[in-house]
Amino acid sequence: MEEILTKVYELVTTYGLKIVGAIVLLVVGRFVVGIIIRMIARMLERSKVDVTLTKFVTTLTKTALMIILFIVVLNQIGVQTTSFVALIGAIGLAIGFALQGSLSNFAAGVMLIVFRPFKAGDFVEAGGTMGSVSEIGMFNTILLTPDHKKIIIPNSSITGASITNYSAMDTRRVDLIFGIGYGDDIKKAKSILERIINQDDRVLKDPAPTVAVSELGDSSVNFIFRPWVNSADYWKVYWDMTEKVKLTFDEEGISIPFPQRDVHLFQEST
Repeated sequence: MEEILTKVYELVTTYGLKIVGAIVLLVVGRFVVGIIIRMIARMLERSKVDVTLTKFVTTLTKTALMIILFIVVLNQIGVQTTSFVALIGAIGLAIGFALQGSLSNFAAGVMLIVFRPFKAGDFVEAGGTMGSVSEIGMFNTILLTPDHKKIIIPNSSITGASITNYSAMDTRRVDLIFGIGYGDDIKKAKSILERIINQDDRVLKDPAPTVAVSELGDSSVNFIFRPWVNSADYWKVYWDMTEKVKLTFDEEGISIPFPQRDVHLFQEST
């Protein structure tokens, strides 16, 4: 019995203070980690960083700090942590090789959130697909097509190619081309097109719209028709103008020719 008590006394004497010190270190360390995480979160919020990125950064930072604290606590107790650190490094390297594609998508997701080439609700063309942005995730982005199909695109496919954001600007130019026959009155046709633009309240005065002869084509005299509108009105104006010009040209006797060829037959005398 005395031997057991002696050994217990030796263990308490040897490791008691270390264990108490490790517990104190763990408690204080967790408190300090909490302060650091809150500071980082406030700093990111003041910088107006996206909420998704803020949560990710704080979670990743907290995990890294807790691992470091755990290693320090083990070292305080007397556990050799050299091999433990090496093991963590080896595991991290193996995971990195196994998840190369996922890490690439993750890095691309961080870039999308930080640089914000588009946001949720924007209509974009990215990764070979066109649609409205439904969600920007850390590994992929979800688009909804105009016919309401859900497209999930890996983030690396988006950042690795050009991105067209149709919603980025408040205004857009409607680009249309209308052709009339060579026998029609050019001045009359131009006047009709200008009247159609001026009668539509959705067309902006600044920048000024453009109506001009752009080309003498094979079968028609072509006009460029370019009114400026608010981005939200783009497609409605596009469709309405196309219909309005056709109906008005019909009423005013202006023809819209279609491609045609004249075939001449020659009869050889025998």
